[in-house]
Amino acid sequence: MGLPVEAAGLSEADSVAIAQQVQWANVQMPAGPVATSYICSGQGIPVLLLHGFDSSLFEFRRLVPLLAEPAQAHHQVYAMDLLGFGFGDRLAAQPVDPAAIKQHLLAFCQQVIGQAVVLVGASMGGGVAIDFAVSYPEAVKQLVLIDAVGFAAGPAIGKVMFSPLDRWATNFLRNPGVRRKISEKAYYDRTFVTPDAELCASLHLLMPRWQEALIAFTKSGGYNFLSKKIPQVKVPTRVLWGRQDQILGVKDATRFERTIPHCQLVWIENCGHVPHLEKPQETAAHIADLL
Repeated sequence: MGLPVEAAGLSEADSVAIAQQVQWANVQMPAGPVATSYICSGQGIPVLLLHGFDSSLFEFRRLVPLLAEPAQAHHQVYAMDLLGFGFGDRLAAQPVDPAAIKQHLLAFCQQVIGQAVVLVGASMGGGVAIDFAVSYPEAVKQLVLIDAVGFAAGPAIGKVMFSPLDRWATNFLRNPGVRRKISEKAYYDRTFVTPDAELCASLHLLMPRWQEALIAFTKSGGYNFLSKKIPQVKVPTRVLWGRQDQILGVKDATRFERTIPHCQLVWIENCGHVPHLEKPQETAAHIADLL
């Protein structure tokens, strides 16, 4: 496995550094091994970062170096690509649905990290983290949710995920102009939408079977089943939420705070849906403070 050759076009320092750190582990699953892309940086408490829908570990290119600094309470920071996403192997015979994603995440934690983690989930990754923390509370020390799905419905594209519109819909998502519009909506400060940022957000589209995996996941219904599970989260939780989130809005932030028993909500001001990209220093500080 490897990154697409187009990764040579990355130009910003954080992006280049993350690309140089990507490695692959053969995570053993019931249907066979799955080559799983991830990075690991720093020493200390394991912190595992989970990316959002149709994204990759490049989403955490600005957060990883901040959390991995020795000054930040000695964290060993992992960022992994979820099953069916990022730069992992989509060719292995695995379903791409929440159950398989959870099984793959457990196998990664057991086989690569080997101990309980602080789980940080952004957007859809927050839904993955909630599902995992409820199912395997012994594997999660603390939980951080960054503008997370859970109460919100899945992407609207799921409504057209039937043949032949499923391929039309994913080809629509592949369009650079469409992806740029999505990125612009995700940020409060649109100057962050640089050519390098656009390349980071689209590199994984060049991996084999990107389209098939995205169709399979969306047809599964995604994480629309979590509303009843959220009150079952027992681990200490911090919710970080961009005050100007235009992707999920802001109502769910206070719903998480009310519903999760041991939960603290922190607003990130002048920030959209991706605080880990738009306000990485503030986001890192709040995660470090929780630890």
